[in-house]
Amino acid sequence: MPLDQTALLIELEPVVATNLDRHLSLAKEWFPHEYVPWSEGRTYDGLLGGEAWQDSDSKLPDVARTALIVNLLTEDNLPSYHHEIATLFGRDGAWGTWVHRWTAEEGRHGIAIRDYLTVTRAVDPVELERARMDHMSAGFSNGHPDSAMHSIAYVAFQELATRISHRNTGKATEDPIAEQLLARVAADENLHMVFYRNLLGAAFELDPDSAMQAVTDVVVGFEMPGANIDGFGRKALSIALAGIYDLRQHRDEVLQPVLRQWNVFGRTDLSGEGEKAREQLATHMDELESQAARFEQRREARRQRQEAKRV
Repeated sequence: MPLDQTALLIELEPVVATNLDRHLSLAKEWFPHEYVPWSEGRTYDGLLGGEAWQDSDSKLPDVARTALIVNLLTEDNLPSYHHEIATLFGRDGAWGTWVHRWTAEEGRHGIAIRDYLTVTRAVDPVELERARMDHMSAGFSNGHPDSAMHSIAYVAFQELATRISHRNTGKATEDPIAEQLLARVAADENLHMVFYRNLLGAAFELDPDSAMQAVTDVVVGFEMPGANIDGFGRKALSIALAGIYDLRQHRDEVLQPVLRQWNVFGRTDLSGEGEKAREQLATHMDELESQAARFEQRREARRQRQEAKRV
């Protein structure tokens, strides 16, 4: 019989405790201020009468700036994420300890990235603050706010997607300082992914059909948590064209490894509804393969056209 929400949380509590201990043994203490070149900073215009920001202040490629802004605004919505998982998982026992630890670790990411961007004058600070206000005012919902199973499945994929986005953004900046910072952030995201991946692996053993349905729902309807950022579609396209995060990476480097870890397509413990969900997932993965291949072809054709214009 499918587990109800309370039963699932109770059954998973020992798994949370074990993985919390594992996480704490692997997580490394780090300090955002050590990753920011403070000596490069200078006062902005406004109350202190400094220099106004101008586009020429930024040394970063345009697409790297776009990706950094999207990544930062995504991190900024931490209060919404905390509210979701604290409401679902509770604030007591191992669940509560994890919720607060995860939130504290995630909080460093926004601090470090914003300090870097502000000090190096990589982005317009006024526009960045306005975008933060708009994005946080809209809040966030993962599409299944009342289901712990769906929420665990979502973050297992999302944390890995975020890790890849941060690492590739760091490389795109062509700045060793930014790359070092984003590699550090990505290392946190990887540990978070492993925690949630292990949790849903245990959920598969407890209730395989419900877990399979949750995974399928999440994969088919997946959106990054920054999807409601103003102009996200245009920004995501430029990020994909630059190879920072595209459909191929989403399918092959995010979805496939996690699904393989859960042995989704090799499981023998699914019944009717679970089997139906797995078939739907397989069809969707095939569709993603076709979409990724088409996008790669269009991107290559675009690259060749641009190269021809330069000759």
